[in-house]
Amino acid sequence: MPRIPLRPLGLVAIGVALATVGASGVQPAQRPVGERPAVTKADVERWKQELTNWGRWGPDDEIGTLNLITPDKRRQATALVQDGISVSLARDAETEAAVDNPRPYQVTPLGITADEIRIAYHGFMHTHLDFLNHNFIGEGVTYNGYTPDPTVVAAEGGHARNTVHNAKHGIVTRGLLIDMARFKNVPYLDPGTPIYIEDLEAWEAETGLRVSSGDAVVIRTGRWARRAEVGPWDIANDAAGLHASVIPWLKQRDIALLGGEAPQDVAPAGIDPAVTVADDLGPRPLHRFALIYLGMPLFDNLDLEALGDVAATLNRWEFLLTAAPLPTRGTGSPINPIATF
Repeated sequence: MPRIPLRPLGLVAIGVALATVGASGVQPAQRPVGERPAVTKADVERWKQELTNWGRWGPDDEIGTLNLITPDKRRQATALVQDGISVSLARDAETEAAVDNPRPYQVTPLGITADEIRIAYHGFMHTHLDFLNHNFIGEGVTYNGYTPDPTVVAAEGGHARNTVHNAKHGIVTRGLLIDMARFKNVPYLDPGTPIYIEDLEAWEAETGLRVSSGDAVVIRTGRWARRAEVGPWDIANDAAGLHASVIPWLKQRDIALLGGEAPQDVAPAGIDPAVTVADDLGPRPLHRFALIYLGMPLFDNLDLEALGDVAATLNRWEFLLTAAPLPTRGTGSPINPIATF
């Protein structure tokens, strides 16, 4: 993939050194592993107190960081539309089983004028929105302290609180594509490659853009470009993505919504194993912390290939982002986010 400059500034001009890494291309040199920000149990315990959004918008809040998408933010986002070019961020429905798609879409024709579609959308293949009742800690506690009774949820066909129905009227905000693969001049980041705060801020320095309150940030690692080249692999346990040390940055910038081509975290997580077990954060600590403590809805399994190409051609990395989930009482929804330039 030819390098398309993010801005006239070159990487050298902002002091990002380059070093050859593997067969996939040239990637910026990283600090030695020993100098990396460590994520310990003490860090996580502190973050739970210092970074939590529980109660920030009141005890009855059910939308978390979507509160940051104000009417002014929506108006500013619509003003970004200049060319009238729209691009989908969704993966086409995958109907073939694979190691990264154990539960494919099931599309059954009902004659020639109708069909039935079945989908178990959570997982690592289908583009979807995770909402605030999707993950829990301890005995089932979700964002803002809502603790559902599994028996009641089953009997009533859904949750009483924190459901995706709260986003029925749609998500309309400024979107930012952080195309980390293109920024590092590679077709894709190798599985297991972590993205740190310094990478995100180097991208900001080159583009002249700044992630700000109420933004929807989507990060391209090149997962689908790699899948097209080498085939499916176990993305659940071997993925490029954000390192857990990015969690405070998400709160600092007051991001409204985060999206990626898998569930956001680098895998393996590369942090103290005691954190993922003892703190109920599992193998995807950033993903779970965002949902449970920040109250931040997440786009999983976006397909950012077309968006990356359009953004690079226009040399524009911000756009109007719109999306609307199915209005159910569920833990999320299949989704088709749209970027409009």
